[in-house]
Amino acid sequence: MKSFIVIALALVVAVAAQNKYTSKYDGVDIDEILKSDRLFNNYYKCLLDQGRCTPDANELKRILPEALQTNCAKCSEKQREGATRVINYLIENRGEQWKVLQAKFDPDNTYINQYRSEARAAGIKI
Repeated sequence: MKSFIVIALALVVAVAAQNKYTSKYDGVDIDEILKSDRLFNNYYKCLLDQGRCTPDANELKRILPEALQTNCAKCSEKQREGATRVINYLIENRGEQWKVLQAKFDPDNTYINQYRSEARAAGIKI
């Protein structure tokens, strides 16, 4: 009976883990990327299919459409905070690149309209 409970708990943990994005890249220094034109542009070009992708940039490109559709439902709190910092940085410091990314990932302004009040609450000026 005990082994059944252990197996059942292991399955619950495994299923719960599948409902979140990988934390494998949570140690990436977002500030370092945002401060460096070279690093930032590598990610930017990857997202636009204009350059090579590092494994973490490729993962970002893969999950970004779903994260937008689900309001980052599978994101950890750390991932949500990172996303908020990056979006705020893009809007305030790289407006033209923000517009290009927005045109690719939200051409109809679906998500910008959907998350406008949440963005304002987070201090993001859309």
